[in-house]
Amino acid sequence: MLPPVPAEHQTPPPDPWTTWLFLGGRGAGKTFAGAAWIADQATRHGHLALVGPTFHDVREVMIEGPSGLKSLYLPGDRPHWQPSRRRLVFGTGAVAQVFSAEDPDSLRGPQFHAAWADEFCAWPKPAETLAMLRFGLRLGQDPRLMVTTTPRPIRALRTLVAEAGTVVSRAATAANETNLAPAFLATLQSLYGGTRLAAQELDGLIVEGEGGLFRAEDLARCRGAPPAAFERVVVAVDPPATATGDACGIVVCGRAGERAFVLADRTARGLSPNAWARRAVEAAVLWRADALVAEANQGGDMVRSVLAQADPPCGVKLVRASLGKRARAEPVAALYEQGRVVHCGAFAALEEELMALGSGDLDHSPDRADALVWALTDLMLGAGRRPRLSVL
Repeated sequence: MLPPVPAEHQTPPPDPWTTWLFLGGRGAGKTFAGAAWIADQATRHGHLALVGPTFHDVREVMIEGPSGLKSLYLPGDRPHWQPSRRRLVFGTGAVAQVFSAEDPDSLRGPQFHAAWADEFCAWPKPAETLAMLRFGLRLGQDPRLMVTTTPRPIRALRTLVAEAGTVVSRAATAANETNLAPAFLATLQSLYGGTRLAAQELDGLIVEGEGGLFRAEDLARCRGAPPAAFERVVVAVDPPATATGDACGIVVCGRAGERAFVLADRTARGLSPNAWARRAVEAAVLWRADALVAEANQGGDMVRSVLAQADPPCGVKLVRASLGKRARAEPVAALYEQGRVVHCGAFAALEEELMALGSGDLDHSPDRADALVWALTDLMLGAGRRPRLSVL
């Protein structure tokens, strides 16, 4: 019997990246994805690292578990576990040293070409251990790190998500349904569907902390299809303060009747003012927007100027934040609670920011969430609620 082949959601993202962060629900195939990636690294590099919450977790899950490294090989080709030296030796000669996140200092000294860190959110000292691991990733031309975990709303994970060089993959438990017991998903959905626990453990989302405005159950039930036509469409832009800092939030929303529809999240990081302006205008052209709504607190007239230079197909409306983020978001959260907002697609990163908004547990600017709040405020709560007319 040949070893299994990784599914599309278990394959590495396209370059460039230095850290691949795989956020997934329980049973989404994170372990298999990590094992397959390390097995591939073992064909090209000699010094690898395996880090888990404990030594027991590394051996029983990452190495000898049903989706672990040994499961990828035929019996005669499996890598050899040397328990006295706490290392796994591959047939290629590559060696993977094993470390416990309980002892960050054990990572001082060794050096690696690549490393796989599993269940990062369950580590006792995640930030400290990750830093020690990264200091050891110094061999070869392109040392890389893969992190697999079911997310929790911890600061270390939010920091990792926001880092330059980190590429995030997300997979819900349902993505791996064919490899799970038939009643597993149905049973858990019936018990926990729509709760914060389901959003975290089944959907693989970073849920809100205490005090969050947007509830997991509201976001879980807001998904749906767009209508045939909209009365009004806007592209909202939350410009970054610098080209190398926060992302530029770009969200497209439309209104039909008493409901708003989130159509696209075009948020991007690391763009120059001209580049994010072009990106916003492209979205306005694609969705035949009636207006570009842009926050003017960062940049003022410069925001209007760069958007105008990108040749928008509609008017540009500047808005200024006179209230704090939480106060601005509260009326929008009420729209979700009333069931008046529909997400026409999977917007995992946007939903994570919404659930963190107001909780005090977000250590980067919620650019996507800010853009969405501006869009829905204009469409549903502002003075711009006028019908869209088409001349035939």
